[in-house]
Amino acid sequence: MSTRLIVALIGITTLADQLTKAAALALLSRDETVPVLPGFSLTLGFNEGSSFGMLSDVMAGKPLLMAALTGFLTLIFAVMAVRAPRPFERAGLALVVGGALGNIIDRLRQGAVTDFLDLYWRDWHWPTFNVADIAITLGAVCILAASLPARRRKEPVLDQH
Repeated sequence: MSTRLIVALIGITTLADQLTKAAALALLSRDETVPVLPGFSLTLGFNEGSSFGMLSDVMAGKPLLMAALTGFLTLIFAVMAVRAPRPFERAGLALVVGGALGNIIDRLRQGAVTDFLDLYWRDWHWPTFNVADIAITLGAVCILAASLPARRRKEPVLDQH
């Protein structure tokens, strides 16, 4: 996967995240629930913490600090994406970067990350999430899969010179 494809995947991921969040903000009211399928609804919420609301108490009212910390980690992952020797690993890192950028944009624009996807079973709800979170999770799965011994033997290693 070339550097151009990495940048394109990052851009597409960030754009998809921001477009879906804009639609959620335009069409949903805070804490309104719109059933879509059994076990899945749309519910607008905002997260000041990290993934799944962790650190919300610590980071409440500190969106610039959270954006800076996330931005630093995102920069590291972007460098890793360009330097990674395996295409599947590069794609995974690009998904993580694109998703992280989408959430950073929210923090800088509105002080919190827009979440709107709600999975549940009866009275149990998974923490509300967004397209950026899906991209980050899929990216992490790709990175883990790329590190499996059988996968490493089959996937070509890119020449870094």
